[in-house]
Amino acid sequence: MSKVKSIGPLIGGESLVGGGRQTRPVLNPATGEAIAELTLASQDDVRDAADRAAKGFLEWSVKTPLVRSNVLRGVALAMRRDAAEMAQMLTREQGKTLKEAQGEVLGSADLFDWLAEEGKRLYGRVVPSRSPDVQQLVLLEPVGPVAAFSPWNYPLALAARKVAHALAAGCSVVIKPAEEAPSAVLHLARLCLESGVPADAIHVLFGVPAMVSETLVESAHIQKISFTGSVSVGRHLASLAGRALKKVTFELGGHSPVIVMEDADLDLAVALSVASKFRNAGQICIAPTRFFVHDAIYDAFVGKFSEIASALRVEDGMLDTAQMGPLAHERRLHAMEELAQDAVGRGARLVTGMAERTRAPGFFWKPTVLTDVPKDARILQEEPFGPIAPFVRIASLDQALQQANDVQFGLAGYAFTRSLRNARRIQDGLKVGALGMNTFNVTAPEMPFLGVKDSGLGVAQGKEGLLDHMNIKAVYRAD
Repeated sequence: MSKVKSIGPLIGGESLVGGGRQTRPVLNPATGEAIAELTLASQDDVRDAADRAAKGFLEWSVKTPLVRSNVLRGVALAMRRDAAEMAQMLTREQGKTLKEAQGEVLGSADLFDWLAEEGKRLYGRVVPSRSPDVQQLVLLEPVGPVAAFSPWNYPLALAARKVAHALAAGCSVVIKPAEEAPSAVLHLARLCLESGVPADAIHVLFGVPAMVSETLVESAHIQKISFTGSVSVGRHLASLAGRALKKVTFELGGHSPVIVMEDADLDLAVALSVASKFRNAGQICIAPTRFFVHDAIYDAFVGKFSEIASALRVEDGMLDTAQMGPLAHERRLHAMEELAQDAVGRGARLVTGMAERTRAPGFFWKPTVLTDVPKDARILQEEPFGPIAPFVRIASLDQALQQANDVQFGLAGYAFTRSLRNARRIQDGLKVGALGMNTFNVTAPEMPFLGVKDSGLGVAQGKEGLLDHMNIKAVYRAD
């Protein structure tokens, strides 16, 4: 059994451990064992973090963009230096393979690097005036302290996205990561301090989610809310933020369709689909979750997909041989069981995998393929967030687009075709915020990342994401 360490919130550069505060265990999902004891913040701690963030904003926002850029670049360098250590933190606490964890760390470093540059380009405008003695200016100013909430599936990457955009814009930030996987985000915060971010400009909180979120949103100091998580929690936070009239950026649920037309490169589409579907055990907001495959290649596609999926090595992510790790926690196993059994009960066919857990200890689930899934199956309407791939046979692009759009979500979508005409129709017809055509790579730091319908508000990444952290001031200056 691994040694249990004590960790806790980071407020004002100081770690809060113990002190009579509530604690909870951090589990290794590959074994089910406790590997850390996490101290949870009290309501007074949360208020203290918000108060300090107001002071930190005054200190950080007056730094020049060049100074802030150099600090963010230092964070990126430090993350690359510590990449192996941080990757092991992610794998032990979240379950993903070491290779995937390493990619998460290095991708987060790339994001800090890009924002270090883009933060120097927050340009205003001079607008030609109607009067010769009046100058008209449009200025961008950082919005103020940001309260950010990030989930457990990509503990570092999604927290880093929020922290980096806030800091690049000149905002201070209070980040509440997931309690299931706290260590990598705490390490990131310490690297920020090491690189020159003021102690009061970045704080990390863990605690009872409802208490922490409501206290931060209601704080007079917090000016913006950034949240990644479920639609239901997003609606609740939106109502709280709306009452307080605070800016929001929400990245909510996804249920990403994949349209595979008869003219697709079959081998390429299968290989990329398997890799993307089972990356991070399917626990990705932009994971492909509904496959609409043209009847002409349906059987061949499903056959090749299932053959590769069934051969994936599912084991402890710390092992070099692992191709897919466990699910992040036990409740995901119950969700997989319910969705798979519902689909089979309604007439879907189980091609490979299991509609039950694979083994204990640990939260393992085999890659599962379901074919000819009926429209009324829950898995076609509810985001599975796990390693189950449901397939639907389609006869035309019109049918594929209609069924792909027939959900409340619109985060990401994908399509495989070699026809320019099909590509244009999909580009115009698929209602999503991010679209991958013959690729699943849709999260480049320089590109915006957003959802439509119930999948989000605002923009979480890119130049537009940076501008989401700014206030616009119109200045009329008379001589």
